[in-house]
Amino acid sequence: MKIRQRLTLFAVTIASAPLLLGGCTVERKLGDRPANGPTAPPELAITPPDRTRDVPISAEVGTAVRGGRVTAVRITDDKGVQIKAEPREDGSAWVPNAPLHPQRTYTAEVTATDDHGTSTTRKTTFTTMSTSSKPTVTSTLNVADARTYGTAMPVAVAFDPPIPKEARADVQRRLFVKTDPPQPGAWSWLDDGSQAYYRAPDFWRSGTTISVRAGLEGLPIGRDRIGDADRSATSKIGRQVSLEVDNATKQMSVMRDGKLIRKIPVSLGKPSTPTSSGKMVIMEKHEYATFDTRGSADPYVVDVEDAQRLTNGGEFIHGAPWSVGDQGKTNVSHGCTNISAAAADWLMSVTQVGDLVTFKGTEVQLQAGNGWTAWNVSWDEFVKGSALPVPTGLGPAPVQLPHSGAVAGGSPAPVPSIAGG
Repeated sequence: MKIRQRLTLFAVTIASAPLLLGGCTVERKLGDRPANGPTAPPELAITPPDRTRDVPISAEVGTAVRGGRVTAVRITDDKGVQIKAEPREDGSAWVPNAPLHPQRTYTAEVTATDDHGTSTTRKTTFTTMSTSSKPTVTSTLNVADARTYGTAMPVAVAFDPPIPKEARADVQRRLFVKTDPPQPGAWSWLDDGSQAYYRAPDFWRSGTTISVRAGLEGLPIGRDRIGDADRSATSKIGRQVSLEVDNATKQMSVMRDGKLIRKIPVSLGKPSTPTSSGKMVIMEKHEYATFDTRGSADPYVVDVEDAQRLTNGGEFIHGAPWSVGDQGKTNVSHGCTNISAAAADWLMSVTQVGDLVTFKGTEVQLQAGNGWTAWNVSWDEFVKGSALPVPTGLGPAPVQLPHSGAVAGGSPAPVPSIAGG
């Protein structure tokens, strides 16, 4: 049997009135009464409250139970069509599998049952708001459907404009990740709110199925904007491949399953345009690309083959037959990693989008958000960027005081013109 894990936190996206109890229907069966006398039925409250209007289309059915557990949920629209929904991991809400429709009425019927079989059922009917005229926050999901990614592939959701701090928890509640087999993980925001990353403490296992949903359509974001779309994708994690590039030796080590399979001489960025040091992830692969930096301080246009993007700022690994004499000896590029045409062709057959590439010993450090930089910080630092409490056991490790005497210390389509060097 497949086991799936939902790695999301907490409950309802609707800011509703306090939950009210009462008016419930109690169903009992003969023989359910314990020997020492009757028990009170479970107390059950659900949201949105009955007859609520102008509910966002991102609404969830919130459930609060005392003395039992939810055993049945049925959500229907005003035409009697049942709405598919899934429970949150903590049981605090049921999330429709797709956004609700504007200006429609929905009914949710929830049943809670205790250990003796005594049940309570409650209903609520609510009406969604009309189509909003507020401007949207544009979201972009980096994971596509039916692709195979490397073991370092983070889930990344980008936002334009960035999400303000006070709205990040509401947005994060609507970002869902499932893995099969289950692997725990957490979300973390860039300081400016332009991206949220999801990763595990360690790399994904090869063969993992990863399903992602950014259920943001119609979600109120702050007071002035709403989410733009409901995006989802399911893909696989492929073999484990990683690259390590050392400026001191001007060599790239290609690793598969932790074992060295090839070394490749490189030429990195010259001192005036250095390559970044840090942990990057392959973002795109192009058989052909044009680097066009006209308008910059060092303008040029050049066609390249076998280009693999590492940063938003234009750092690539690519074939560079013009610098073969410098590869392994001198840095002459505009920030890219130059390798021979034959090595670049071979490397394209080995790597995947989502493979980790580590650079060390260059003049500058990789900046957060310049590419998918989720691995460029420790796990303890990463989880500090979550807008919600992280799952139990995944938080930062406790600070250890030093003992006495211690010393302080897939293949996207080619693009017509992209920056690089």
